[in-house]
Amino acid sequence: MLTLRLTFSWLTVLPVRGPAEVDRRAAGRAIALAPVAGLTLGLAATAVLWLLEPAGAAAGFAAVAVLALLTRGMHLDGLADTFDGLGVYGPPERAREVMKSGGAGPFGVAAIVLTAGIQSGAFTALAGSGNWYAVIVAVTLGRVAVVAACRHGIEPAPETRFGALVAGTQSRATVAVWGVVAAAASVFAVPGLAWSGPLVAVLALSAAGWLAGHGIRRIGGLSGDLLGAAVELTTALSALGFVVAANSV
Repeated sequence: MLTLRLTFSWLTVLPVRGPAEVDRRAAGRAIALAPVAGLTLGLAATAVLWLLEPAGAAAGFAAVAVLALLTRGMHLDGLADTFDGLGVYGPPERAREVMKSGGAGPFGVAAIVLTAGIQSGAFTALAGSGNWYAVIVAVTLGRVAVVAACRHGIEPAPETRFGALVAGTQSRATVAVWGVVAAAASVFAVPGLAWSGPLVAVLALSAAGWLAGHGIRRIGGLSGDLLGAAVELTTALSALGFVVAANSV
């Protein structure tokens, strides 16, 4: 329970407290349970969509806004910082400096607008078809991407406290288990076309993995910003993929 409390204290605004001191062992256990927090956030987003579904597109925007509120906006902030950092010329030190600047540049703003817009539109479409389950899966998949990004062999970026705690903490077995669970859960995300849900999940996680890998090479290791970008990108691509796959049935 202490590990789960740490997971929720890191990844949500829920009023729970983790241990006073956190080492890499505790951090690794907390990250391993990140998809559980994702499931909870997915349920919250779905509840908002269900309540506001008659409002059409406004329901999708509200769901995205609620997710941002429930996560302190830190994943969107990480997304913006990541794209600002990747968009500058210079050595890794320069990219890390831009990512730590605190402001959002043109690349970051564009990334937030595009990603949030995709999520909002996809959530609205899924709600309109009554496919609430796919929304839950999409949000949860975003946190599966966090587990995968922290796998063994990944080094933290210099001067990143959170990256130093979580980078390289997830065993291949943990990553594989969550990958299998994600694929199995995605079977039901596209009614009438069982194979397409896992395909969407794999493609979305692969795209997020590519982005994280590129970011790791660009800035010299893993940071919390890269994890936030992986969350938002996976959620957006999986939700959009579920919509596209459902429309092809």
